[in-house]
Amino acid sequence: MWELHQRLRHCAAPARPRDLHRQVVAAVRAEAQARALGRLEGLLREAERDLVRRGRNRAGRGPRSADPATYGQATGFETLLGWLFLHDQPRLDELLDHLQDTDP
Repeated sequence: MWELHQRLRHCAAPARPRDLHRQVVAAVRAEAQARALGRLEGLLREAERDLVRRGRNRAGRGPRSADPATYGQATGFETLLGWLFLHDQPRLDELLDHLQDTDP
């Protein structure tokens, strides 16, 4: 879900395909997803924090190149977005809008 959002967002601006792809890859890396989750911390409801926690706990170690804690946070973020996509599209839109408004 996050990668699709990033692809749609980045492809709205004209650029070379290779550059667009690199921008998207940078935005969907585990480190970027963990930072995005951090920007949502104050907005998440209790049930959403529980989804993030459950996803984080199921993440496993992840790839060797990634920090396990960062990978867990990224997996929790993906879990939250996937659940919201299936069950609460307006809330997903609200959180994605917040992330876009606070994009560094």
